[in-house]
Amino acid sequence: MTKKENPAADNPHVAIVILAAGSSSRMGQSKQLLRVHDTTVLRHAITVALDAGPAVVAVVLGAHAKQHRESIQSLPASVVVNEQWETGMGSSLKAGLRHVEAHHPNITAVLFMVCDQPALTTQHLLNLIGKTEKPIVASHYAGSPGVPALFKKSLFPSLHALGDDQGAKKMFQLFPEQVSTVDFPKGELDLDTMDDYQNYLDQK
Repeated sequence: MTKKENPAADNPHVAIVILAAGSSSRMGQSKQLLRVHDTTVLRHAITVALDAGPAVVAVVLGAHAKQHRESIQSLPASVVVNEQWETGMGSSLKAGLRHVEAHHPNITAVLFMVCDQPALTTQHLLNLIGKTEKPIVASHYAGSPGVPALFKKSLFPSLHALGDDQGAKKMFQLFPEQVSTVDFPKGELDLDTMDDYQNYLDQK
C-alpha cells in the first residue's frame, strides 16, 4: 500500500476509489495499459479523478499489480493491492473503502469509479459530488444507474456488508429510494474487449 495525498484538494470531504484490479481476461492483454487520450487507460482515469479535487485518489490494483503500480508511480495517488481480487469487484470496493477509512477518517463520502470508461470527464465527477440531496449519487446511462457513483458515509456499513462478487449495482437495488442520478453521456462505452477498444478508436 502506498499512501499519497492529493495536493489540489478542492473537495476535501470526498475520496475517489478507482477499481482497477481485474485481469482483463476478455481483452487478452492489460486494458489498464492501453492507450487513450495520449496516455494509458489507468493514468487517464487517475488524472480525471485528481482534477476533481478529492482528498485522496486510491487505486485498487490486483492482477499485474507490480506492472500497473510502476506505470502510475509519478502520479499522486494511493495504491491499494487487493490480493483477493479474483473473488470479485466487491472485494476491491471494500479494500478501497477500508483504506480510505483508515487513512482519511474525516471523509464523508466515497466516489467509486472504474478505469475503463474513456468518455469519463472531471466535470461529470464534479456533477456527482455536487448533487447532495440523497445518500447515493449514481451515473445514469443505458437506461439504469451505474458507476461512477458516490456513497455518503451513512452507507459505508452497507458497502462493507456486500458480498465479494457484488458491486455498486447491488447497492442501487437495495436502496432504490436513496439513489439520485446524473446523466453520463457515452457512459456505456467501456473497454472489455479488443472490439470495444477498436470501436472507441473508430469513434474518436
